[in-house]
Amino acid sequence: MIGFLLWCVLFFFCWPLALIALILYPIVWIILLPFRIVGIAFEGVFELLRAIFFLPMRLLGSRPR
Repeated sequence: MIGFLLWCVLFFFCWPLALIALILYPIVWIILLPFRIVGIAFEGVFELLRAIFFLPMRLLGSRPR
C-alpha cells in the first residue's frame, strides 16, 4: 500500500517536470544553436591552420605516426 502511495506522489510531482522539459528543450536548443555553429567554424579554422602548418612536412615526405 505504501509503495502505491509513493508511486502516486512521484507521478504527481514528476509529470509537470516532464511537461516543462518538453516545452523548454526546443527553446534551449535554439538558444544554443549559434554556439554550435561558432564551434564548427572554429574547428574548421583550426583544422585549416593545422593543415597549413604541416604542409611543409607533408611535402618533404614525412608522415605523422
